Amino acid sequence: MVLEGSNVVTNKKGEHLVIDLGSIDTQSLLNEGDKRIYTNKLSAREMDALTALCDTIIPAVDPPETATDECVIKFYKTSASITGCPEHIGRLISHRLRHHVFLLRFFFLMLSTRLGTFVFGGIHSLSPCFPFVFKFSQLPLEKQQRLILSLSNSCFFLYRWAFVGVRLLILLAFYTQVDDNDENPSWKAIGYCGPDPEFKPRKQNESNQPIGYLTPKPSHNSPNAVTQKQGQEHSKEDLYGPLYKGIININNPQDILVKYLRRPGLHVSLNRKKKSNNYQNPLLTIQCDVVVVGSGSGGGLVAGVLASEGYKVLVLEKGDYCARKNLSLLEGPTLDQMYEGAGLLTTRDLGVMILAGSTVGGGSAINWSASIRTPPHVIREWANDHELEIFDSPLFKEALDVICEKMEVQSEISDEGFNNAVLRKGCLELGYPVVNIPRNAPADHYCGWCCLGCKDGRKKGTCETWLKDVIDSGNGAILTGCKVEKVLYERKQGRNRDTAKGVVFKLKTGDLCVVKAKATIVACGALNTPALLKKSGLKNPNIGKNLHLHPVVMAWGYFPDKEPLSTLLSDEGKVWPEKEKKSYEGGIMTAMSTVVADFNGSGYGAVIQTPSLHPGIYSAIMPWTSGSNMKDRMTKFSRTAHIFALARDVGSGNISKSPFDITYNLHSSDEANLKKGIEKMLRILAGAGAEEIGTHHKSGASINVKKVSCHEFEKFVKKESSKAIQGLSTPIASAHQMGSCRMGIDPRTSVVNQMGESWEVEGLYLADSSVFPTALGVNPMVTIQAISYCTSQSVLEYLKRKKKR
Repeated sequence: MVLEGSNVVTNKKGEHLVIDLGSIDTQSLLNEGDKRIYTNKLSAREMDALTALCDTIIPAVDPPETATDECVIKFYKTSASITGCPEHIGRLISHRLRHHVFLLRFFFLMLSTRLGTFVFGGIHSLSPCFPFVFKFSQLPLEKQQRLILSLSNSCFFLYRWAFVGVRLLILLAFYTQVDDNDENPSWKAIGYCGPDPEFKPRKQNESNQPIGYLTPKPSHNSPNAVTQKQGQEHSKEDLYGPLYKGIININNPQDILVKYLRRPGLHVSLNRKKKSNNYQNPLLTIQCDVVVVGSGSGGGLVAGVLASEGYKVLVLEKGDYCARKNLSLLEGPTLDQMYEGAGLLTTRDLGVMILAGSTVGGGSAINWSASIRTPPHVIREWANDHELEIFDSPLFKEALDVICEKMEVQSEISDEGFNNAVLRKGCLELGYPVVNIPRNAPADHYCGWCCLGCKDGRKKGTCETWLKDVIDSGNGAILTGCKVEKVLYERKQGRNRDTAKGVVFKLKTGDLCVVKAKATIVACGALNTPALLKKSGLKNPNIGKNLHLHPVVMAWGYFPDKEPLSTLLSDEGKVWPEKEKKSYEGGIMTAMSTVVADFNGSGYGAVIQTPSLHPGIYSAIMPWTSGSNMKDRMTKFSRTAHIFALARDVGSGNISKSPFDITYNLHSSDEANLKKGIEKMLRILAGAGAEEIGTHHKSGASINVKKVSCHEFEKFVKKESSKAIQGLSTPIASAHQMGSCRMGIDPRTSVVNQMGESWEVEGLYLADSSVFPTALGVNPMVTIQAISYCTSQSVLEYLKRKKKR
């Protein structure tokens, strides 16, 4: 028996071999995980300034006298330009940076001239020697560093902006770039192993196997035939991921694209006559029951529910499919392939660094496993204050139960990672509340690379649950690399409301394609959904407003792995903290403190949790005061614990027609809550036994807890927790975006009703975090899915009504 999509050949021994080409396109799945290659379009003058800036931020310096390890000595003596970092950054700016490109290139051009260097550097650009004023690359290192540091403290916002932007780009690029062997010359010196050691050898072994797996063709009478087939299916799923049967890459040739789309029963017609740049005469027309734009926690769930009910569903995802052994688990390539804006997304003023998924599975593919139910005080607020009865309904309670069961959510921990162990220990020492975080991963899931994709499917994100239902049902497909241009709708005669008709997307050739559907689900996330609705011509003034970001600030504590260690003991009686543990290993989120959350009061405070920080992002948010100081900090990377305060924000922002044009205002009450969080975090780190503690404020202040008095410690904590956060003084991050198309009972103040349906367009539903009425205050994945589950039931009712008409 030969499966569809397979070819039969004969080897030299005369045996029949089956080359399984995959149910869809396994070769393209492998290619989706490849590292991308870009060209550098910066001019010679721009590169002159950029190279000098790189070697200012990351210079070659003398190693400390205590350094004896050869790799550490080499690390100190290596500058950024030696590793090719300026060229790498030039390629990023030319192709991957989506905003601020003009200002950055202007800054480079200015520093490539003597006048421009004087404008930005003032006295730091002067010299007693002729010609008295030098361009930036001609200055000695000491003056270059003084000039750069003066920008961070300037009263001119543009100067501070230049410092933050350049520092972030250079440090992130230097510590994430890899060579042909997927290695970085700094990693060994800073105690970083790169990809998960348990993952790398398996990937190397798999890479030697032919695509499709050549295996002897079993006889249909063989008792092992079924077992062999199941084994092949399991091997392919392990290699390509659980969705390989239904993933279709948009870059396939047109005929193949049509063939693959027809397999799940979608109606497809191809217009071969001429190039199509008009959606009324598209190159490709696809008809289905439901089109879902976005495959994250919301879109994936709705697609899975509807496909399981027998409806024909097409999921459109602008990102690629990277899963299982097709992952790299490398920070730089993963940011480029699986994150919005290549991981370089910020607000317009650089005030908030934003991390958001842009891959099949959305945020659920790269999040940190936290699966927290909607807090009771939030449910009460949304149900009572916002009069949204859906949140106090049996359906919403059912949704929470169904979702947690689907994702196999549990709270047990077999072995806690370094950061979480520090948070828990510090809280217990001080008597602060600390709880286990429910996770969609098993108790023994000791993996610190989940932010770079799930290597084995043990984290039950959308790809392992709802999207798998789409494929297993045989009623749907997922089209990757597909960016939707607009939502289609029309107004029928005698109606006072438009009706959704589907969407338009564009091929790389520029040809337009149309998906016609009875119901349209937009689930692009809180950044892309409002941008798409605006581009589609919807006029609701609330679209793009009320964006909440869950602003985050961090504190750090250094725990040396050499004697003398702290005399504190762990619960198991071991010397604390265990020296074999590293900051980047272990479950990313297992512990949480609500010491400043105010759950029982206003509900607007801050929770304290732990982040996932690999070298690139770690370096980008640590304060830079000099090149040598930064290298000192990086050599402590693997034993520096981080914890963060996440505020349930009152402040909000806006999104324009571009998801990369984001403004955000941090409310004074949010800043106050974050400052309270900083104060508690510093105490927690000290209570856990840290030798040195500090924050990410630009001053770079820190204190050796073991060498100061109680009075000095209290003075430090008070001073650091009162420092400004806004104005680019302290890095603020966001991994949760919500509320930009909020749900409500009045079209004058909201975008969708309680069923998730647009007030403007019938049959157009939103199913993502953009519909949150307010900020949530905890990790949003479960709440996104719960709301989307309720919305899916509304869509089912809508489709049933359409069928009766």
